[in-house]
Amino acid sequence: MGRRLIIAGLLALSLAGRANAQTPPAPRPFDNAANLPDLTKLVPPATDAKGVSATLQILVLLTVLTLIPSILVMTTAFPRIIIVLALLRQAVGAPQLPPGQVLLGLSLFVTILVMTPTWRKVHAEAVAPYLDSQMGQAQAMDITAAHLKEFMYRQIDQAGNDEDVYLFLEYAQDREIAAEEKIDVAKTPLMVMIPAFMLSELKTAFVMGFRIYLPFLVIDMVIATILLSMGMMMLPPVLISLPFKLLLFVLADGWHLVVETILESFV
Repeated sequence: MGRRLIIAGLLALSLAGRANAQTPPAPRPFDNAANLPDLTKLVPPATDAKGVSATLQILVLLTVLTLIPSILVMTTAFPRIIIVLALLRQAVGAPQLPPGQVLLGLSLFVTILVMTPTWRKVHAEAVAPYLDSQMGQAQAMDITAAHLKEFMYRQIDQAGNDEDVYLFLEYAQDREIAAEEKIDVAKTPLMVMIPAFMLSELKTAFVMGFRIYLPFLVIDMVIATILLSMGMMMLPPVLISLPFKLLLFVLADGWHLVVETILESFV
């Protein structure tokens, strides 16, 4: 009798499970508990040429916003500044001081100061007219690229690194360019100007870093020679030279001089 009851109960449960499986639950209404924004009010429907154009413009704008860090590194004064400050930290002999965030912050604000005249021109001639619907997106991008190329070529020409532009221009045009041929900045594409600018900035930054390195190198050599003459070969010279380098750097107001030199190196 008990076995029959158990078997009957199992059969009832299996039939109930099949019935539930055959009748799927009704879909729950969408609950906008997260308060997601309705993008249809911001982005026009891409049903005609105007809607497609506006959607593509928003897509390009979002893409540019994601590339801002790379643009900051490639087309501004940031590479030279951060490399010089990093070499200065190595020359002093304290690779952890100041921290990397401090150097990045200082480099960023100095970059903003150096790039302010160029950005003001870009805002006055490209960004503001574009926001006021006085020009198209393509024209605004061309004006922005022209000002950036002008800034980059000024640094290249001031450092005497015109051969970097010739290098990438010859590769892009697949022809040999004479040394006396003048570079037309307006016709030089960004794909040529940006790598030439970065290569020029690397050369300039390392030259400046070498000049900063020399006084600290002299102190290290003098301390090492003195310790060797006194027979203290087991004593690391860095332990003795570091306080003297810090003292020299502070007495000479080194941070002010280095930042002043960096600012004056840009034209």
